[in-house]
Amino acid sequence: MSILETLKAKLAPAREKVSDLAHQHGHKIEHGLDKAARTVDEKTKGKYSDKIESGTGKAKGALDRLAHKDDGTPKGEAAPKDEGTPPPAS
Repeated sequence: MSILETLKAKLAPAREKVSDLAHQHGHKIEHGLDKAARTVDEKTKGKYSDKIESGTGKAKGALDRLAHKDDGTPKGEAAPKDEGTPPPAS
């Protein structure tokens, strides 16, 4: 077994724990990211707004992937909605 495989095997339980926490508390983490972004944007007087917005979006995307919220749809496309059963014909 290579060193990398050994390391992955030892870190798997920690990754699952972090994934579970990200899933449970994702909304709080996203709120914190937004609050930090606003604060930094205010301190820099909007000079880096585009970079802050981009970084915040990437961080939220990573959080979603970590929390297993990524449904596998390509970026920019909506996930298929559960249409349920069609309404009865009249």
